[in-house]
Amino acid sequence: MRIAVTGASGFIGGHLVAHLEARGDAVGRVARPFVRDTLSAAFAGVDVVVHVAGVVSAMDERAYVDGNVTATRIVAEAARDAGVRLVHVSSLAAAGPASPRRPRVEDDPPAPINAYGRSKLAGEEALKRTDGLRWTILRPGVVYGPRDRALLPLFVLSRRGMLPLVGRPTAAYTLIHVDDVVRAIAAAVDRGASGDTIFLGHRDPVATRALLEAVREAAGGRAAIIPIPRLLVRLAAWGGDAATAMTRRRPLIDSRRYVELYAEGFVCRVDRLRDRLGAEAQIQLADGLTRTARWYESQGWL
Repeated sequence: MRIAVTGASGFIGGHLVAHLEARGDAVGRVARPFVRDTLSAAFAGVDVVVHVAGVVSAMDERAYVDGNVTATRIVAEAARDAGVRLVHVSSLAAAGPASPRRPRVEDDPPAPINAYGRSKLAGEEALKRTDGLRWTILRPGVVYGPRDRALLPLFVLSRRGMLPLVGRPTAAYTLIHVDDVVRAIAAAVDRGASGDTIFLGHRDPVATRALLEAVREAAGGRAAIIPIPRLLVRLAAWGGDAATAMTRRRPLIDSRRYVELYAEGFVCRVDRLRDRLGAEAQIQLADGLTRTARWYESQGWL
């Protein structure tokens, strides 16, 4: 197939391009900035556009809007103008938190709790308002694997001998290895479904402590897992807010991150992934984290 991919140089996008090219697809890498007329020309003649590009971390809400709402609208309009289908990679954050006792399903009313989630939801809504566009929305949970920097600090801390346990003791998360993500995206490309919103994740949610224990095992260390009192985390968040105001740099923790840490978790059901796309996350957490640690070591990150 002829496939155009935005965000091809990023974490998920890089893995996706390698996967598609390995199976024989012709992949066009679409770079920023996104200009509708230019994109319409770039999309002409392709079978499908996969929109992976987005802003994951930013100092203010405006940057999230620019990267996840405005850019998505432009890509959607250009795909519609070129008459091609769009597979849009959004996030479970657009749906909002949920506990393992009542995991989210795709038809639940969305309730994002942070700027990132609100911008991803608004991007989905902009896409849906694009008349004449054929689309599929994919919402991955926490994506990890080689090239990912989000979980890297936990591996580094584990090697140093201490892993902080922060957040609700009962919280849990839906995780998915990046290789399973790209297989799901490829299934969405191949199936040609239109008008679907689909969660991507492993069927088994992971509690916070279990994640730390799995990271410790993969990192090969004997790190102590230290519960951090909520009051100390709250004080650190206030300190992060003050540091941000003075330096304009995103701290490790601030009030926005505090809200996420003490949510009930981010857990979803993944039945629709199997039923609509015929796909299922195959990589178990221990195996996926071990692969990740080995890649970090090969790059000198650990």
